[in-house]
Amino acid sequence: MGSFMFCVYILQSQVTNGYYSGFTTQSISDRLAQHNKGDCSYTKKFRPWKLIWYAVFSSQEKAFAFERYIKSGSGHAFSRKRFV
Repeated sequence: MGSFMFCVYILQSQVTNGYYSGFTTQSISDRLAQHNKGDCSYTKKFRPWKLIWYAVFSSQEKAFAFERYIKSGSGHAFSRKRFV
């Protein structure tokens, strides 16, 4: 699979129960730690976060395409039904 992992993930806020989806090439645990430390401006005010779901893709293009889908209206419905 090469030296990079291309991951899409879904987090849930422990404060609001809201969800956030994102993309990373870092390890999932490192990225979650960044969200929980407040390093990410969008998710900072909804800390702490827990990981709900993630997937690893073979290419950046596939991961970006799936992230775009997850953030779409039909992707929101799909992810709530299947992943959370």
